[in-house]
Amino acid sequence: MCVTCGCSDDGETKITNLEVSEAEHNHHHHTHTHTLADGTVITHSHSHEPHTEASQVHAKIHGTTISLEQDILAKNNLIAAQNRGWFKGRNITALNLMSSPGAGKTTLLTRTINDLKHQLPISVIEGDQETANDAKKIQETGCKVIQINTGTGCHLDAAMIDRGLQQLNPPLNSVVMIENVGNLVCPALFDLGENVKVVILSVTEGEDKPIKYPHMFHASDIMILTKIDLLAYVQFDVQKCIEYAKQVNPQIQIFQVSATTGIGLDNWYKWLTEKL
Repeated sequence: MCVTCGCSDDGETKITNLEVSEAEHNHHHHTHTHTLADGTVITHSHSHEPHTEASQVHAKIHGTTISLEQDILAKNNLIAAQNRGWFKGRNITALNLMSSPGAGKTTLLTRTINDLKHQLPISVIEGDQETANDAKKIQETGCKVIQINTGTGCHLDAAMIDRGLQQLNPPLNSVVMIENVGNLVCPALFDLGENVKVVILSVTEGEDKPIKYPHMFHASDIMILTKIDLLAYVQFDVQKCIEYAKQVNPQIQIFQVSATTGIGLDNWYKWLTEKL
């Protein structure tokens, strides 16, 4: 269980390589043995226990959910460090794209790929709870894409990325775009081994999102404000949004773009090409 939000990591995570139309199903059978202070040995598996029972076992063993969360994140961070080394050894720039659902991640991503595919080799790891709808849209651009379905999980983690990369096999000296599950909470907590965290915020969501979800904006290197072509039709204070983002993270870099009209994309593309 992800103790941060309550989502389960004992469900089925499915990785689909659209290029070869094969699905890899991984049922997580995590068996643990713990020795308590009184010498009692407890062995249990996450794969078939109800969430409440699993939580009670861990509460008995660890005392608090805080220690469990630390263990989960520590394991994730170890795999993330391995991913980071894998990217570095191949001179691959990896971006973790995060946002709430409907902010326009996929639209921005497909526009970016189509505009830059003759300049930058881009591959994509697409994360959603279910369906390969977005991965199919990305595949239409001609780039390599792997779909990760998290089931009940609300975020990608480093182990999923590790498995996805084995199938994606991105080329040397390239860019890997990781489109995370739509969520402004947990994706910020899980290091995937990426070089850059990018939070995407649309003008249809409200300018106060950076102070409502401060950890996400504090953790991100870049904020992309999307759908600015709709500013005439929504109540959204751009300057206040920027002030809120800078309040949470003074170092955050901000791009204002419209993936529909192309406004502001040149600055985003310039940063991306220079980053590689």
